Amino acid sequence: MRQVETREWWLWGFAVTVTLVLTVGIVSLTIPGIQSSGTSPYWYDLRDWVRGLAALVLLFDIYTAYQQLQLQRVRRELAEKDQLFQVITENAADMIAVIDNNGQRLYNSPAYQKVLGYSAEDLKSTSSIEQIHPDDRDRVAEAAAKARSTGRGERLEYQVQHKDGTWRILESTASVIRGRSGEIESLVVVNRDITDRKRAEERLAHNSLHDSLTNLPNRSLFLERVRHALTLSQRHRTYKFAVLFIDIDQFKLFNDSLGHTHGDELLVQIAKRLSASLRGTDTISRPKFVGDKEVVDETESLARLGGDEFTVLIEDIRDSSDAIRVAERIQERMQLPFHVGGHEVVTSASIGIVFSASSYGRPDEVVRDAEIAMYRAKREGKALCRVFDNAMHVLAVKRLRLETELRKALELGEFRVHYQPLLSLPDQRVVGFEALSRWEKNGTLVPPGEFITVADETGIILPINRLLLREACEQLRAWHRRFPSDPPLRMSVNITPKQFAQPDLVPQMAAVLEELGMEPRNLDVEITETIAMNDAEKSGQVLKELKALGVHLSIDDFGTGYSSLSRLHAFPVDALKIDRAFISKIGADAESLEMVRVIVMLAHNLGLSVVAEGVETAEQMEQLTQMDCEVAQGFLFSRPVDHSSAEKFLEQHSKPVPLLVASTSSSKG
Repeated sequence: MRQVETREWWLWGFAVTVTLVLTVGIVSLTIPGIQSSGTSPYWYDLRDWVRGLAALVLLFDIYTAYQQLQLQRVRRELAEKDQLFQVITENAADMIAVIDNNGQRLYNSPAYQKVLGYSAEDLKSTSSIEQIHPDDRDRVAEAAAKARSTGRGERLEYQVQHKDGTWRILESTASVIRGRSGEIESLVVVNRDITDRKRAEERLAHNSLHDSLTNLPNRSLFLERVRHALTLSQRHRTYKFAVLFIDIDQFKLFNDSLGHTHGDELLVQIAKRLSASLRGTDTISRPKFVGDKEVVDETESLARLGGDEFTVLIEDIRDSSDAIRVAERIQERMQLPFHVGGHEVVTSASIGIVFSASSYGRPDEVVRDAEIAMYRAKREGKALCRVFDNAMHVLAVKRLRLETELRKALELGEFRVHYQPLLSLPDQRVVGFEALSRWEKNGTLVPPGEFITVADETGIILPINRLLLREACEQLRAWHRRFPSDPPLRMSVNITPKQFAQPDLVPQMAAVLEELGMEPRNLDVEITETIAMNDAEKSGQVLKELKALGVHLSIDDFGTGYSSLSRLHAFPVDALKIDRAFISKIGADAESLEMVRVIVMLAHNLGLSVVAEGVETAEQMEQLTQMDCEVAQGFLFSRPVDHSSAEKFLEQHSKPVPLLVASTSSSKG
């Protein structure tokens, strides 16, 4: 507009000048004496003068019209730009403001009312910083002053109060407006509401460090807090802390039984109960809000590492008993029943505790040792609390080495199948064999007690038992051809807890039996009493599926669990195997003898046959025979042997089997 105004003044000035010149020229023609001067006849010719002046006037009019048209075009362009600016500012999502050097508002776009709720009248009566958060006003004023001094604005984020009292986060950029002489007259500020974006970023940052199910800190955040505690303990000798590693006992059994949805619901309830079990300084992760802004509490210490594993960081403790009391309080609270999906669930927690020490350099070392202590608690009976010591670390390293060796042995094919015969007590005839896994390491058999438990806990037992099942079935098929009998020989295989929990257990067995062409009735599947009774409903379902497959079912190690014979009617089992702990005492302990007698009698009343494990003396065999126990196995007859030794044993099946020298060692597993 200034250019247009300048051009107009120049045009009018030029017009006035030309008009004056033409006027003087015309007037001069009428002055007496001027006509007589000069000698040229054309100079004195008035008509020629008038024509010339008229031509000049015409040219001037044409030029003036052209300039006027140009000015009109510029005005239209400016009007269009002004209209476009009005449309943009009135419809833009961003808030646009013009502020003078005194901080007063000269213009505010309608977006202010849409975003912040303030009308133009509301804003006119306030200064430009009145709605800005008190903590941000100095930064905003400093940024405005810098923009006025340098001519360039910088991107800035600050909080502004909405008319309803809540706080919004704006992203602002400023540009300067200069006067005719180049001085800065005002600022144009463009504000964008980024509240939703900032909240999304905060949630993303929160979720990256927190468990999505329970909203507790995850492993990364917990390790960072342990790292901070380690730093404090290294700087201040009096500062001590402890880490608790909490594992929910038998959670997988519940999860597999009632489904993952109810399992997740139980984990949420466990997290809440753990939170309530902690004292004031053992704070936990929960989202906190100031107004509508989420704020993360940096003092959180309860975390979920994954699955059913939780950890607690207890800082600034005075004595080790502080952490132990927290663990005991947790275990006490965990014993109360949970109500999940219409079920009442009773569970417990195994807890490992580790205390800060100068030997720790990394946070993962602290958590590792707390986990080692937790596993010790589980192995010693669950629902226990154990404090880490160096001996546990040595055992953990040994266990890790054993696990590595087991995996290598599996790859190298070092596992063998040995067979222990089962004999009919009335005629001492071989009626079957129990297949047992053995590890042949460097030509020497490793005692099963040294690796079976670790193999089951780590899941290595699954491929081991798959190999055992296939090889045992192939061997039984060969023995059926060579040693036909009526009824035919049976092969017993043990199912471990890990294997029993596999959803495809029955299809796996069915596939092997079908592939080898073996009658399912010749396979005896043994599960321990503990497995059967831990979750009677699920166990009953799996046993029904196995029974539908046609296999023979037995309850192994009966008498060592917590079940009663009256519950067995719900299970489609065919036999009970009395645990060797009772059999070994029947010759010297009247109570054990009576216990075995009652089990045999009640089992027969339920229509079940009985197998006695661990028979080692002729006296035990005689007493069992008198009780009408049908089948026995043990060192009295044979140790577990390889297939060729088992065949030699089978060759004597048509005549009484000679008894071997009794042994005091275990006869199975």
